[in-house]
Amino acid sequence: MKLTSATVAASLVCLIIAPVFAQTTPPAASIGTVPVPATKRVTCLGTTQNLKGQDKRDQMQLCMAQARVDCLKQAIDQKVVGEPRKTFIKTCVGGDATEQQ
Repeated sequence: MKLTSATVAASLVCLIIAPVFAQTTPPAASIGTVPVPATKRVTCLGTTQNLKGQDKRDQMQLCMAQARVDCLKQAIDQKVVGEPRKTFIKTCVGGDATEQQ
């Protein structure tokens, strides 16, 4: 009878502990972080990932220039002007202000 009680007790402990180990969400997600959408810069980095040296730099520059043009067209379509346009493009491209010049 004692063996059965020990088995039941062990089973209950497993039932209590198992859900803790089965959690699939990462700890950062439980803190309340918001996923950031991929920017055009991230896309450019991904497309030039397999290149090296000058080819990588050239393709990155071309990709970022195209991304800026695309973001500018989007700002024009949305009739964003002035300082908000600069901020919009900066956010859209995903780079900092030094890369905008």
